[in-house]
Amino acid sequence: MAVPPQVLAIDLGTSGMKAALVAADGTVTGWAERPVPLHVLPGGGAEQDPVAWWDALAEVVADLGRAYPEHLRAVTTICSSTQGEGTIAVDAAGEPLTRCISWLDMRGADHLRRQFGGFPAYSGMSVLKIARWLRLTGGMPSVTGKDPAAHMLLVRDTMPEIYDRTATFLNVLDWINLKLTGRTVATVDSILTSWVTDNRDAANIRYAPELVAASGIDRDKFPPIVKCTEVIGSLAPQAADHLGLPASVRVVAGAIDNTAAAIGAGTVRDNEPHLYLGTSSWIAAHVPRKKTDITTGIASIPCAIPDRYLMTALQATAGANLTWLRDKIVEFDDPLVSAGHVSRDEGTIFDAFDKIIPSVPAGADGVLYMPWLYGERVPVDDPNLRAGFLNISLNTTRSHLLRAVFEGVALNTRWMAKSVDKFLGTPASSLVITGGAARSNSWCQIFADVLGVEIRRDADPVTVNARGAGWIGAVGAGLIDFPEISDLARNDHVYTPGPDRARYDEIYTTYTSLHKQLAPIYRRLNRPAGDAG
Repeated sequence: MAVPPQVLAIDLGTSGMKAALVAADGTVTGWAERPVPLHVLPGGGAEQDPVAWWDALAEVVADLGRAYPEHLRAVTTICSSTQGEGTIAVDAAGEPLTRCISWLDMRGADHLRRQFGGFPAYSGMSVLKIARWLRLTGGMPSVTGKDPAAHMLLVRDTMPEIYDRTATFLNVLDWINLKLTGRTVATVDSILTSWVTDNRDAANIRYAPELVAASGIDRDKFPPIVKCTEVIGSLAPQAADHLGLPASVRVVAGAIDNTAAAIGAGTVRDNEPHLYLGTSSWIAAHVPRKKTDITTGIASIPCAIPDRYLMTALQATAGANLTWLRDKIVEFDDPLVSAGHVSRDEGTIFDAFDKIIPSVPAGADGVLYMPWLYGERVPVDDPNLRAGFLNISLNTTRSHLLRAVFEGVALNTRWMAKSVDKFLGTPASSLVITGGAARSNSWCQIFADVLGVEIRRDADPVTVNARGAGWIGAVGAGLIDFPEISDLARNDHVYTPGPDRARYDEIYTTYTSLHKQLAPIYRRLNRPAGDAG
């Protein structure tokens, strides 16, 4: 049988470059990846080399071509999903003047406060300016300095020669699209965290002149805005040569990773939530209107579906807790360390964990875990929070600690889900679960028991971002429409709440009291040096 038209789906995360071949029905053929280093710098800096991304892309496309030559020849469209909140200064010829300032980079925080300070202030930011951001954009710059609003000011204030030579500031997705087509654009979601757009009309996301003027960045350094499904061009000759593909291949603009995951999970109907379980985690759902809950930090933002918004509630660390447990707690020669690595097909660390979890009863014999390794975002925005075990005894084993970590992340998600239900106006009775950590059967069952809802697992959770990019590309190419995706999404297992649900209801009551009791202690322990507050 002839191979159907394929979308080359690019999935660029912080850990590296990945790509897959995706058909319009969501079938993912092939999966190739290359790591890309993260350069951690003094003073809170974190950068990646965009040229390394581009070189890695050629390598993964070549891998796919060797393994699936017929499918690669059937590629008619390219579409990308990338990490967000990165910033690259680009000159008039399209060449990067800096490495990408990563979403982890906090060096711009002080520059942000100087630009947007005023009285009265909240976290060093003018309350009047915050109100204007919330009204027009639905959110506000991160006071940590981790998004482009701060990154651009960092370049302006500390690299003036670079700033003067900068033709455009681009997010990660935008730079990949520039390399693919030679065209400089931003998507409705990639431009969001520059905090200069009027997002009140989902079908007409545009720059807000007053926000641009207040940003401290020259207006001409912001790129034109396009929809995620727009065909922005065909492969530039240099890109076609670099990737070994015909110049006739069209490029669809694509989306930031959380936008793509919402499509890849198949949750395209209004108020239909999914739970993404990766290094961090989030609950997201498409909604028909712009809305912000300032008390919990939940907002609806521009997304791939042209007349909709994406409600996103972010939990700072989820799977990162397991990585920490594996890499920092178990012995160097422990079999857990060599149990596998992230792969679509091979055994993984989750297989090893799943052999241990069922041996420990629900509640981990009273051990509780708070998964706040990197602070928290929703339903409380508190960077001072830290992780911890509670109620360890002489009878506590590593297996108890492991189960407590799984349960702690799920309990924290239930805490967040209460705010999500309020935002959506109705409690969820069913959730799609996706992301790499969803491969753990034990964890999926724990989530069903703790949340008290049906959990439907994505049949291929590792490729959700690539599949989302594939579907966005297919919509842009006219191969499918967004409403069709609901029937194309595939789940491989449904987990329903079991008898442990009542036990978790009891534990949850205790868990929710921990933040109120511990937050003041964490504030004292983790306040900046010299801060006597």
